[in-house]
Amino acid sequence: MTDPILELTGITRRFGPLLANDDISLHLQKGEILALLGENGAGKTTLMNILFGHYAADAGEVRVNGRALPAGQPRAAIAAGVGMVHQHFTLAGNLTVTDNIVIGSESLWRIDSRRKEAKARIRALSQTFGLPVDPDARVGDLSVGERQRVEILKALYRDASILILDEPTAVLAAPEAEQLFRILRGMTAGGLSIIFISHKLHEVMAASDRVTVLRAGRVVAERRTSETSPADLAELMVGRSVTRPKRAAHALGAPVVVARGLSVGEGQGKTLTEVDFEVHQGEILGIVGVSGNGQAVLGQMLSGLARPSAGVLTLEGRDITRLTPREAVRLGMGRVPEDRHAEGTVGDLAVWENAVLERLHEPAFAARGFVRRSAARTHAADLIDRFDIRGAGPDTRTRLVGRQHAKADSGPEPGCPPALSAGQPADPRSGRRRHRRRSCRVAGRACRGRRDPDDFGRPGRGGRPVGPHPGHRQGPSFGAGDGGEGRCPDAGADDGRGLGGA
Repeated sequence: MTDPILELTGITRRFGPLLANDDISLHLQKGEILALLGENGAGKTTLMNILFGHYAADAGEVRVNGRALPAGQPRAAIAAGVGMVHQHFTLAGNLTVTDNIVIGSESLWRIDSRRKEAKARIRALSQTFGLPVDPDARVGDLSVGERQRVEILKALYRDASILILDEPTAVLAAPEAEQLFRILRGMTAGGLSIIFISHKLHEVMAASDRVTVLRAGRVVAERRTSETSPADLAELMVGRSVTRPKRAAHALGAPVVVARGLSVGEGQGKTLTEVDFEVHQGEILGIVGVSGNGQAVLGQMLSGLARPSAGVLTLEGRDITRLTPREAVRLGMGRVPEDRHAEGTVGDLAVWENAVLERLHEPAFAARGFVRRSAARTHAADLIDRFDIRGAGPDTRTRLVGRQHAKADSGPEPGCPPALSAGQPADPRSGRRRHRRRSCRVAGRACRGRRDPDDFGRPGRGGRPVGPHPGHRQGPSFGAGDGGEGRCPDAGADDGRGLGGA
C-alpha cells in the first residue's frame, strides 16, 4: 500500500464538557472515496472542521502528503490542496455567485479581477458537473438547493486534491445525487481523494471504497465497502442490533388545512401557481420536487412569511390567507424552516433562548418586561430530554448543537400543533433523525415512537414510525423535500400524497 495522502492522528476536541472528538485516527489514500458515517452528534463535522482548519484540535495532528498542517488555519489547508463543501452554507447573500466562488482566490493587491475568465470557468464547471447556476445571480435570491450547488462549485474551482463533502446530496434529487457520485468516481480515477459525510447508507454503499464509523466521538469501526452491508453499518452506528418495527394504520380525521388556488406572484424568486391541497387530522402530506420549484415559498406562506397573491387558505375552517408570523405562533402552527440557521434559530444564542424566542409574550416566560430565565431553562431542559438533543444543555450555544436544530425548532409548545410544516425534513441539517426517546409533536401528548434503523437517510423515508397511541388527537404534517416522499418521522400516518403543483 502506498503512503496515505492524508493522515489524522489522535485528534481530540472538547467544547466545554462535551467531548466531540476522542482520540480519532484515520487515513485517506490517493484516488479513494472514504465515507464518514455516524449518528447526529457523533463528531463527524467537528473532525472535518479540524481538518480544514476551522477548529484547532486540543490534541493530535493532521498531515497532508506527509507534512503537518498548522492547526486552525484554513488558508494552510487550502494551500495544501484541501477543499471543503460545508453542510451549512458559507456564502454571502448580497454577493453574486461569481463573487462568492472567487473570493479569497485572488490577491487583495490586484488592481483588477479576472471576472470574465472566472465566469467562463464557473460555467464550464457547472456544465461538466451537472450543477446549473447563473454566475451573475445574487446568492440571496437563490433557493437552498441552488446555494448548495454554489458551495460545491466553490470547492471545485480551487482544484483541490482532497475534497471534503459534508452531506453533499442533502438538497439534491436522487438523479442529481447519482450523477454527482458518477462524477466523483471519474475524478478519483484522475487522482482526487474524497471524504464524504452521509447518513444515507445506500449512498455509502454505492459511492465509497471504505467506511469509517464514528459513535460518541470515537472511531468504532472501519470497513471496506465491498465487505459490509447497510444492516451491519446501521448496527455499528447505534451500537446495538436493529429490527424493523411494524406500523399500525389509523383512520384520518376531518380536514384541517385546506388550500384552493393558492398563487404567489413574481418577486425575489418566489412563485407558486394555483396550488390545491387539503390535509386531514393525522395525515402527512408529502410535497416533492427538485429544489427551487415552490416548496420553500409554500412553507413560508404556511408560516405567515409570504402572502398569496390569489387563492384561499384555511385552518380548521378559519380563513388564514392573510396570516402573519405572530398569528401563526398564536394559532400554534408548528414549522421547521428549510434553512434552520438563517430562519429557524440564532446560532450564538443559548438553546434556552432559542426555545422561548417566540413565546416571550407569554406570562410563563416573561413578566413586566423581564424574562423568566429559570422557567425558560426548565423548558429547554425538557425539550433536550424529550427530543434527545445530544451534547446540549440549556446554556449551550445553539450553533454547537450540530444538525439537531430542528428537534427543538418545530414551533409552539405545549401540546399538539394543529398543523406542522417541515421544509426538507429528510435533510440532515434539519436533525431529521429522531431517537428512541422523543416526543411525537404531530401525534400530540408524549407519544413515543421508534425509528427504522434500516432507513437511515434514505430519501424521503424519514425513519419508519410506529402507530400512535390510541386516543391521541393528531394534527397534520407537511413535508417538503427534493424527490422523495415527505413523512413525519414520529407519527403513524403512512399515506402522504404528492402535490404536483409545488
